[in-house]
Amino acid sequence: MSFETVSKARCFGGTQVVYKHDSRATGTSMRLAVYMPPQAETAKVPVVWFLSGLTCTEENFTVKAGAQRMASELGLMLIAPDTSPRGDGVPDDPDKAYDFGLGAGFYVDATEAPWSRHYRMASYIADELPRLVATELPADMTRQGVMGHSMGGHGALTLALRYPGRFKSVSAFAPIASPINCPWGVKALTGYLGSDKAAWRAYDACALIDDGARLSDLLVDQGMADNFLETQLKPDLLEAACARAAIPLTLRRQIGYDHSYYFIASFIDDHLRWHADRLSA
Repeated sequence: MSFETVSKARCFGGTQVVYKHDSRATGTSMRLAVYMPPQAETAKVPVVWFLSGLTCTEENFTVKAGAQRMASELGLMLIAPDTSPRGDGVPDDPDKAYDFGLGAGFYVDATEAPWSRHYRMASYIADELPRLVATELPADMTRQGVMGHSMGGHGALTLALRYPGRFKSVSAFAPIASPINCPWGVKALTGYLGSDKAAWRAYDACALIDDGARLSDLLVDQGMADNFLETQLKPDLLEAACARAAIPLTLRRQIGYDHSYYFIASFIDDHLRWHADRLSA
């Protein structure tokens, strides 16, 4: 088995597991958290990927979101990968900033040195990891959904737009809607991809939509007390792009909620039901 078990615990009738494995895409050891609902003991079950945000590992969603109870009820496998390569020889932001380097892979395939050797999170999430999951776990890969938070919301949206038909359901919490139009995104895309802004469009949800990519529908929750709302997240840009493309968008502006996992935990059940409804067909 390619996955090595790091930890395992019984949870709501299912099993919460953390695995590690050697990744060809990143050239490092990678970790991922998997919740297998009780239904997975007898049959393959639908998969919902959760992509986490800046500074996070596979642990944040697993420990803080409170998603396992509803996933158990709905029969959904939850997979939370890490957000970047890690380990000896993996470069980090020279200034040790939180928004670039370790914990901030931005779900892109870097083309600029020294990042291009290890920072290949797009290939890891889109290609390598699904093949391993399909081989190693009781996952029904014909029924996949994807969601994420902040940087991970950006990752969920761009992956769904870049791989049409792969994900039957898509949602996000406070996604970075347009990285080419915010400081986090400009820093990351410049560092990983270089100064050619045309190359950035492949990793920007609004640009992908304007360039013709489509989703069947989309659920987004945004806290209106989020400190990053105006400068980094800009949900209005996503709303406008979806309107231009006639993509059905449910954008829920949640009064009083911030950017934290308290916000995610408050609405995770709604998102899991959204995915289950679309993955049951």
